[in-house]
Amino acid sequence: MPEVIIIFGAAVRPDGQPSGAMLDRVRAAFRLGERLPDVLYMPTGGVGRHGPAEADVMAALLRDRGIPPNRIRTEPTGTNTLSSVRACAELLRGHTGPVYAATSAYHLPRCVLLLRLAGLQARACPPTWGPASGNTQKRWYLRLREVPAIPVDAALMAWFRLRSRF
Repeated sequence: MPEVIIIFGAAVRPDGQPSGAMLDRVRAAFRLGERLPDVLYMPTGGVGRHGPAEADVMAALLRDRGIPPNRIRTEPTGTNTLSSVRACAELLRGHTGPVYAATSAYHLPRCVLLLRLAGLQARACPPTWGPASGNTQKRWYLRLREVPAIPVDAALMAWFRLRSRF
């Protein structure tokens, strides 16, 4: 069974091009995938403020890097981190191998935690170096946003898992 790299979505620009954060996430996933013998890439993310779906934009970036389409399985419905994890976990039901989370450094702890709470053998994909934004205020906003999001999303994921068992 292949190892899976879930690439969490980031903004698509108004012209349909990937944001810098999205490019970094795909770059990190690609670098890790080069070191794995058998890998499936799973970009996740729906249509945000600007279309097309984040997952589709990332899949195109992977194909541009030479990844064959049969090594890419998109999940184009996730509208936030929690819904992306839930959708990916459903697609990976029965998967017993490692699952890597590819995202920005500030976002990585929440993604790994949620994937583990979803029952997957989650690991961190080493993120690219550099700030998530050139704007200092935005960088702090992104980091501080994770403080309440981690316990809230963890509690929701635990509740969803508990509810689905009955």
